[in-house]
Amino acid sequence: MSLLSEYMQMEQQLKQLQENMEKLQNDKRLKTELEFKEKLEALMREFDKSAAEVIALLDPKSTAASAPKAVAAGGRRKRKLKIYKNPNTGEVVETRGGNQKTLKAWKDEYGNDTVESWLVRVEE
Repeated sequence: MSLLSEYMQMEQQLKQLQENMEKLQNDKRLKTELEFKEKLEALMREFDKSAAEVIALLDPKSTAASAPKAVAAGGRRKRKLKIYKNPNTGEVVETRGGNQKTLKAWKDEYGNDTVESWLVRVEE
């Protein structure tokens, strides 16, 4: 795409956005919501409360549900990184699951309990 056509396309998008913005500014619902927000913020300042405190006060269940969790893209919690060191060979294995090739071989050779005792550290 040429620079000129890109400029013209962006100019058209800007014009469309400005029209949408004008429509919103004249919308009574938006004005009502902005007024509510201003009054709520003033009330929060008056009582020295944060948004999180107000949410916790109005919906106590939401604070427990919003506790920080490491979530992977698939929606599951990210597993902890386990680091094992074989004292016989000095070899180090880092894994987030039990299906690691070297770790499985160690467990077959030395036993699960022995290999688990080689756990050096666990990271988030």
